[in-house]
This record gives sequence, structure tokens and C-alpha cells, in this order.
Amino acid sequence: MSVKVCKFGGTSVADADQFRKVLQIVQADPERRFLVPSAPGKRHPKDQKITDLFYLCHAHAQQDIGFDEVFERIAGRYRQIVADLGLSLDLAPHLADIQQRIAAGESADYAASRGEYLNGQILAEAAGFEFVDAIDVIFFEPTGRVDQQRTAAALASLAQRKGGVVIPGFYGRAANGKVRTFSRGGSDITGAIVAAGVGAGVYENWTDVAGLLMADPRIVPEPRKMDMLTYRELRELAYMGANVLHDEAIFPVRQAGIPVNIRNTNDPENPGTMIVPNDAVPVVRTLRQITGIAGRSDFTVIAVEKALMNSEIGFGRRLLGVFENNGVSYEHTPSGIDTMSVVVHDAELEGKLDKVLDEIRAACQPDAIEVYPNMALIATVGRGMAHTPGTAARLFTALGNAGVNVRMIDQGSSELNIIVGVEAEDLPRAVRAIYDAFVTNGSDEANAAQAATETRNPAGTP
Repeated sequence: MSVKVCKFGGTSVADADQFRKVLQIVQADPERRFLVPSAPGKRHPKDQKITDLFYLCHAHAQQDIGFDEVFERIAGRYRQIVADLGLSLDLAPHLADIQQRIAAGESADYAASRGEYLNGQILAEAAGFEFVDAIDVIFFEPTGRVDQQRTAAALASLAQRKGGVVIPGFYGRAANGKVRTFSRGGSDITGAIVAAGVGAGVYENWTDVAGLLMADPRIVPEPRKMDMLTYRELRELAYMGANVLHDEAIFPVRQAGIPVNIRNTNDPENPGTMIVPNDAVPVVRTLRQITGIAGRSDFTVIAVEKALMNSEIGFGRRLLGVFENNGVSYEHTPSGIDTMSVVVHDAELEGKLDKVLDEIRAACQPDAIEVYPNMALIATVGRGMAHTPGTAARLFTALGNAGVNVRMIDQGSSELNIIVGVEAEDLPRAVRAIYDAFVTNGSDEANAAQAATETRNPAGTP
């Protein structure tokens, strides 16, 4: 039998009602044997996350300020969940120990991790699963990176157990034996590590949305859901600012070739979005030309012009060397015969622009340098674009009809995406125009007649 690892986000385990939904999901499929809970999230917009309250307790303790009132809010929340679920679990010893340790000077990582630890105790009791503390299976090296060999060995041993297992998310054991957390949202990372370690067939990431959307809903009203995308497409969209899983949370399962299924705890019948290995989808035309659209603003373009640049050996190296010497990373380098532009995020240039420009003049002796601030980059991503003639024409026609002036164009040889640079104020208008051209106006039907299907499907694909 294949094994599924299920990570449940903060809203999925925020109160007893949400816990009941989680239990129904787990009981509906015997393959869901490894559960990774987050700490309780917000129950309503004005509510507070338990992790934030634990951080507040630690901050108070560091300033010798009493935190009994804050801690009682935390304890009351957990006691309420246990009571509402009708469990016999006694959390009093755990709560007393945690409060004492925070008061005695335990680290912020320890304090923050207790939200997941306590929720793991509750979920294990409610589901009848075994509780396994994350510090016994997730290990960090002295550098702060995950100790992959030691972690893999611990999880492989855990995979041999017959029953279900609950492993709290967000933390593990540091090299000094203390608790160490991942960055915020780290339960996603724990879930991915566990999925890779136990050889899961699918990593299910349960949250409060029914999958990933094709565009930012703050820009495009009610955008369609992505049914399936590859790890490469996800990487492109996340890089361009789409609110998707962090790359750290994808790497362990991507490396192992395990599909990720984004699901909605409040709508468990919805198949959600499947993120699959790059070779697990058809390489011919698909029903939908594009997978998604994402954009980011706050970029600056530095355009360098010099006659006969193309015949000057080492020009590009010298130009980019200036950015390297100043500790500035760049995003793209579109170029022409006598021009080369460098696209940089504004945060990278803060306090450095004048120095960079002076050094470019000294190193490259350009004929002219132009600086274009207030730029935005928009990526239109889709594995179907490379096999569909006219994709670029449709995109630029849509932008032209919307009155958007394109300042930069960049497309890789893989044709997985087309990136355009526009004025920052044109970002929302441009995204809506592209979405309407490829999605709203029925491009799916135009491509359906030419679509082909392969028999290869990833494990767990709906």
C-alpha cells in the first residue's frame, strides 16, 4: 500500500470543529498514515496565531516581564480544543513544563515550537496515532542546514511501523541538542522532509484554499485554479512573486520525485492542485496554453550602450563583475547588438546605485548608461507554450490592446515562460490583459481539438 504524508496548516487545526474535519479526512483514506500538524491558526480575522503568542511570551520573559496572562490565553485555547473533542488527554503537565522553561530562559525557537508540539499531542490522541517528537527524527547540522543523512535514517526506520504517526511540524533538533525551528511556514518543510524520508507516494498539503490559482485574486477576480503544474512551473511562478509553497518546502519531494497535492480542509472532495515531476506530464500540446501568471514590482533596469559591443571580448563579464563586486544579485540580462541591460531588484541596489554606475563607466567605458526605475516584471508560465504557435503574438497583442507599453522582453530557450517588463503602475492592467487573452476568452476550446494525452501519469494524480 502506498503511503501519504498529510500536512495540516494552522487554519485546519485552529479549533475542535477544524480538527473534526481533519479526522474525517484521515479516516477516509488508510494510506494517510503520517500527519504533520501546524500550530493553531486564526479562527477569525481578529484572532491571534498561537505561534505569535508563544513568541510574545518569550519576549516578555527576556525583559523580565510577566507573561502569565498571555500564556493563559494559549493554555485556554488548547484546553478548549481538548474539551470540545471529548478527549481524556491531560495537557496540564506539558503546559506547566513549557511555561517554566520559557520563564527560565529557553530560546525563542523552543517557545515557538510548542504550538506544533501541543497540537501534535492532541491530533495523535484524537486519531489514535502514535506521537513522535520532531526532535527525534528531524536533525540539523551546526550550519543550520538539515542533516539529511541522519534525518533520512530516522525517518526510514519510522516508515517500517505499522500504525499511523503524528510528527509536529516547524522544528527539529539542533546540533547542540536544543530545539531549532525552520523559518515561518516551516511545517510545509517538515511535511516535505517526512514525505521524502518515508518514501511517500503523495505529499498532501492541506490548507484553507482549494489549490493554486492562475493569477493573483487581488488583481484578477475569481481566477481559475491550476489543476496540475510541474515543479519547474512552480519555481517560475514562486520566483515571480506568486503566493505558493516556499522552494525549501518543495526541494525534498522534488528531489525524490514525489507529487504534491494542495488540498482544502474545508472542501475535501475538491481534488485541488497537483504539483508533479517535470517529466510526468505530456510534452505535447495541452488543453491550456498557460499554467499561470505572476508579477512583481520594484525593479530597476540599468541599460548600457556601446558601439561594437558584440565584438568586444569580455564586455559582459566586466559589466556583471561590477555587480558581483558590490554584492548585488541581478535578475535578467536582456541584450542587443550594442546594448546590454541588467535588471535588479530595488532592494539589492539600496545605497549602491551611484557606486555601481561609476564602476560600470570605469570598467566598460560605455557610450551611454540609462537607468529606468519603477519597473515591474510579469511572467507568463506554461509548459504548453513551447508547442503552440502564436503564443507570444497573443500575449503582446493583449498588452497592446490594453495600452500597456512593454519595456523589456525575456524568454528562455525552454519556452517555459515569457517575461515582460512594464511600468510598475501598469502591472495590474497587464496581468488582467494577459489572463483575459489566454483564459477568459476561451483559448481552451481553441486548443482542445489539437490536444494529445500520454498514458504516463504520476502517482496520486486525479
